[in-house]
Amino acid sequence: MTGKDFGKVAVLMGGRSAEREVSIMSGTGVLKALRSKGVDAHAFDPAERDMSELKRDGFARCFIALHGRFGEDGTVQGALELLGIPYTGPGVMASAVAMDKLMTKRIWVAEGLSTPAWRQVRSAAETRAAFEALGSPMIVKPVREGSTIGLTKVVSAEQCEAAYALAAQQDPMVMCEQFIAGDEVTCPVLGTGGSARALPVIRIVAPDGNYDYQNKYFTDDTQYLVPCGLPEGEEAAIQALVLKAFLALDCRGWARADVMIDAVTRKPYLLEINTSPGMTGHSLVPMSARAAGISYEDLCVRLLATAALDNA
Repeated sequence: MTGKDFGKVAVLMGGRSAEREVSIMSGTGVLKALRSKGVDAHAFDPAERDMSELKRDGFARCFIALHGRFGEDGTVQGALELLGIPYTGPGVMASAVAMDKLMTKRIWVAEGLSTPAWRQVRSAAETRAAFEALGSPMIVKPVREGSTIGLTKVVSAEQCEAAYALAAQQDPMVMCEQFIAGDEVTCPVLGTGGSARALPVIRIVAPDGNYDYQNKYFTDDTQYLVPCGLPEGEEAAIQALVLKAFLALDCRGWARADVMIDAVTRKPYLLEINTSPGMTGHSLVPMSARAAGISYEDLCVRLLATAALDNA
């Protein structure tokens, strides 16, 4: 398809989530890339405009560059289904499930895929009990938020109350997760069904092992290694695991899964999957795609070409 074949395209960016700032960075990059390829692309911020205007203004498809709630949690996807406008990324159910880390883990466990032990908690007292059960260190985080927002690495029982309060500010649903010490990696998947393929694995080396919101988006101190430098067999095993995780949730189009590799056993553990990954200058899907010979501009066009409806 050439740029003009896509018709009028809306790049959805901004939105109402805690990741609004990063979404605008992603969307601006995508918008520029699509326009450079001859696509009639326009910025559209659902926080400032009613979604019905997409239909009124004749948009033929949408590139979703929204992150977090009201963007990659199935709500925008459902609105676009009702409007009949094809969109990039997974559909309504896959998006909603993937945004909910608890539901994601339950499905992965049912499918026999490895993920760290966890507990859902509803109070500081339950967080402390989870710490006793899961051991130290333990991760406390909101169930339905991304980009490490509201996340705390807990190493003592005294930290549990503050960690729970921080996570609960972002989401009333909070979870505790066993911390896996070892290599942190991420792996994107492009495609749908039998044509879905895992891209090269990226190994993340953050300052003091702290891959937080600041180190993700606003500093140059984090190292991203691609080729990842892992033994060939380990990279292939992670790609296979991530592809199974993607298909287990019935994802389509694209997504990116985060994985920890136990330093002792070298076993990979799935942490979560992002169904509308970042597309900023620091983002990992474009980095992995480049290693596979796909430019940022070509990646954006390729993703736009996968725009679809669940109920077409």
